[in-house]
Amino acid sequence: MFHCPRLPQLLTCALFGLLASGAHAATPSTAPEALQPLLATINERLNIADQVALTKWDSGKPIQDTARETAVIANARKQAAERRLDPDDAAELIAAQIEANKLVQYGLIAQWQAAHKAPDLPRPDLNQLRLKLDELQTRLLQQYADFVPYRVDPECPNWLAEQRSSLIKDALHGQALIRATGELCVTDQ
Repeated sequence: MFHCPRLPQLLTCALFGLLASGAHAATPSTAPEALQPLLATINERLNIADQVALTKWDSGKPIQDTARETAVIANARKQAAERRLDPDDAAELIAAQIEANKLVQYGLIAQWQAAHKAPDLPRPDLNQLRLKLDELQTRLLQQYADFVPYRVDPECPNWLAEQRSSLIKDALHGQALIRATGELCVTDQ
């Protein structure tokens, strides 16, 4: 223990002690290997929103498709049981993916409406895109099951912020990625 005879020195000693003991505790831990593939799949799913927006632009279909969303979430609940996941957690994860996807669609269509045109890119079939989204959901839920033990780690928000930052390609997709990953970490137990 330090000997600090005067008050200013005592405060300096106390501050030094706090900093020294906190330096080790503040060292962030390394993100679990399960996080990167999960984020890559979430990002892959999110990037399909661009193509979905193009098909909806061309067809004039609304972005909101309640019947489809309800079916996708119900399927997630069913798949959750197969992976020993909480069905409510799986439904919440998939609902976040849907909302993030719609965020991109609304943003892009608003940009195209302002420009009076959409980009001149190939338009995939919406049903083909939906098959791809269904395939990604299966992978996403398995990767989520692998990540679940890490959700409550106090470092989870830091891991997520660090790894998510490398995936952001623009402001719109960045906001959507934040929405898609918003419930991955559980910080209040």
